[in-house]
Amino acid sequence: MANVWQQKPSIDEPEFDAMASVLEAKHGLHAAEVADFFSAVHYRNGDEERSSAWADVAERVRERQRDRLLA
Repeated sequence: MANVWQQKPSIDEPEFDAMASVLEAKHGLHAAEVADFFSAVHYRNGDEERSSAWADVAERVRERQRDRLLA
């Protein structure tokens, strides 16, 4: 599932790394999809700030997955 909420190409926030780690530990390969789901729910409920934050987490999970594949 593509991340349609993402606005910036690079994420350096430590909070996003922490949440990405938690999601990866709990949901494995589905971590990005879980973050996308939370992003969509918050977007639908009108909370664009939280939606954007979860989209950033989803993108960070994908970046980490790509980094692991290329290592």
